[in-house]
Amino acid sequence: MPNRILTGLSLVFCSILSVQHALAQDYSAPLGPGGKPDLNGVWQVLNRANYDIEPHAARAALATVKGDFGPVPAPAIVALGSIGAVPGGAGVVEGDHIPYKPEALAKKQDNQTNWLTQDPEIKCYLPGIPRANYMPYPFQIAQSASALLFSYEYAGAVRNIYLQDPGEAPIDSWMGQSYGRWEGETLVIEVTGQNDQTWFDRAGNHHSDQLKVTERYTLTGPGTMRYDAKIEDPVTFTEPWNMSMTLYKRIGKDAELQQFKCVEFVEELFYGELRKKN
Repeated sequence: MPNRILTGLSLVFCSILSVQHALAQDYSAPLGPGGKPDLNGVWQVLNRANYDIEPHAARAALATVKGDFGPVPAPAIVALGSIGAVPGGAGVVEGDHIPYKPEALAKKQDNQTNWLTQDPEIKCYLPGIPRANYMPYPFQIAQSASALLFSYEYAGAVRNIYLQDPGEAPIDSWMGQSYGRWEGETLVIEVTGQNDQTWFDRAGNHHSDQLKVTERYTLTGPGTMRYDAKIEDPVTFTEPWNMSMTLYKRIGKDAELQQFKCVEFVEELFYGELRKKN
């Protein structure tokens, strides 16, 4: 039954993408600064990719243990009840499958088993790219003729988009280095220089510090934008792979970021034991 559900969700997802692609071909994006498509605004996804970028059925928890009649939530998650459960998702990975190398797949499975202690989102670490774009928080694009700035509600993350090739990133960082250019009506951003500490989702999907992400942002309607990301990491994957999804533009009073600088909210998680010993 779960496999039938996943297959159905995947078919629905592919059908939606096909319709969106057809509509996008007929859409003429409004021009903004510098005569380029106007991406200014606050954007957010409506999918379940932050739980798991691959197709998945609903399940009791992200971290489970063996029960008498099947997997049950890990003891530390039981009290969360339905809040700790995972809603089903159609997935955003093209082909529905991430081509892991065997040792990297084993690490993903270990990450999943130990989600509660290992997911960098729980610790309010910066999310990295592409995860920052499909977390359950909005982000804002500020675009001028000479510069682009992406601001994220989660953890107050930001990134500047270089519009001239800056060369190799001088040092690895959580959000990496972003170099953007326009290809017709599509903004293309190459992201390199990320460290290996971020995940793609809560399901433990991960990468190495050799990750390269090529993003493509294309307006498809008055309030929608197609987001594509090509993932390359020869250390972790057997071949490059892609993900794609729709971003939705917020309007009215929702068209602003709230503050969620969560570092101060995890101080007890990090330092509580030290406080209790003094």
